[in-house]
Amino acid sequence: MRGTNTYNQGFPLQPNKTKQNKFFCTKALPVLFFTGLAGSLVFGFCPLPAMAQSADQSQQEPSVQHEVSQAVRKDPNKNFLSLSYENDLVGDGEDKYYTSGVRLTYFNMDATVPPVIDKIADAVPEFDINNTTSTFFTLGQNLYTPPDITQATPDPNERPYAAWLYGSVGLSSATTNHVDDFEVTLGVVGPQALGEQTQKFIHKNITDSPEPKGWDNQLKFEPGLILSWQRRWPRGFNGNMFMDFGNDLRLQAEPNINVNIGNIYTYAGTGIMFTFGPYQETLQDTPPRVKPAMSGTGYFTVPDQDWSWYTFAGVDGRAVARNIFLDGNSFRDSPSVDKKILVGDAVAGIAFTFDDYRLSYTANYRTKEFDGQPKDTVFGSITLTTRF
Repeated sequence: MRGTNTYNQGFPLQPNKTKQNKFFCTKALPVLFFTGLAGSLVFGFCPLPAMAQSADQSQQEPSVQHEVSQAVRKDPNKNFLSLSYENDLVGDGEDKYYTSGVRLTYFNMDATVPPVIDKIADAVPEFDINNTTSTFFTLGQNLYTPPDITQATPDPNERPYAAWLYGSVGLSSATTNHVDDFEVTLGVVGPQALGEQTQKFIHKNITDSPEPKGWDNQLKFEPGLILSWQRRWPRGFNGNMFMDFGNDLRLQAEPNINVNIGNIYTYAGTGIMFTFGPYQETLQDTPPRVKPAMSGTGYFTVPDQDWSWYTFAGVDGRAVARNIFLDGNSFRDSPSVDKKILVGDAVAGIAFTFDDYRLSYTANYRTKEFDGQPKDTVFGSITLTTRF
C-alpha cells in the first residue's frame, strides 16, 4: 500500500542463608519479574504527558478497525507468506532444550472464514468477525532435546526428547482499539512427529553436529489440540501509547494478554512489545513466531521509497498449567521433569523491508522452565516474509 495515509502500528530473613537464597531464587525472582511486568503495563497505560497526544488529537485519530479496513480495501497485495526458523545455534550457539522450530504461515486478508472456525470463534467472548477479519494457516515442527545428545540413555533429570508436528488455522480481527487473534491447532507428539529424522538429517548434512542418540526415549504418540486467544492493543487502552521523535521516528508500545488451552499447552500470559523506527505512514506487525513466544501476523505495507526498517523489544510472562514437553504424555508413562509454573521471555529484534519482502531477526531470552535446569535458554529466530 504505497503512499496510503495510515498510522504506524504493531499488529501481541536471616536464620538460614542457604534456605534464604533458595527462597529468593525460586520464589522472589519470579514474583519480582511478574511484578515488574505488571508495573510496565500499568506505566504504559497511563496517559503520561511524554507519551500522550492531546485529547483533541486522540479524538480525531481513526480507529484501529477503520485503518485496517482501509488497508485491506486499498492494498492489492492481500496475501503474506512467512517462513520462520528458530534455533538455539543462532542464539547462544549451544544445542540444547528448545533446539529447533520451523513455522510456515500463510496470512490472507480477504479469505472466507472457514465455517468450522467461524462456529468456534462465536464461542469466544467478545471475538468480533467484521470487515477486517483475516485468516491465517500454519504448518510447523518443534524439536526438544536434553543438553547431551550423545548419550543413548538420557539423564532422567533433564528435559525429555520430544517433537511436535502441527497445523493450525486462525483468525485476526481489528476493532475500535484492539486486535484479537484466535487459533485452533491440531498436531501430534511422538515418533510420528518425525523429530528424530529431522534432527539427524540436519546434523549430518547441514551443521555437521554430533548424531543425536537418545530419540528412542522420546515422548510417546499423542494427538494434540490447542485453542489460543490473544488480544493486543496497538495504541494501548487510551489511544496514546506512542511517542513521536520529530517527523521521522516513532516509539510505540503494544500490550497484550493471551490464553492457551489444550493437552499440549495450557497457560495464561501477558506482556508488552515496543517498536521503534521511521514514522513513514505504514502499517507494520511483528513477525510470526513459534508458540509460546510472542507472535504477530507478519503483515506489513511498503512505504513510497520501497524500503524501511524498524526495531522491536518486549517482555512476556505466563503461568503454565500444562506443558507436555516437560510434564510428559497425558495418559501414558513417559519421561518427564518438574516444570516451573512461572516462565518469562524477553525479546529484541530488527526487521528490514525492501519492496515486497521483509527479513527479521529476533533474539529470545527465556527463563528456566523446569527444576534443575542449569541455565536459562537463549535462541534466535529468523523470518522471511513476502507479500503478493
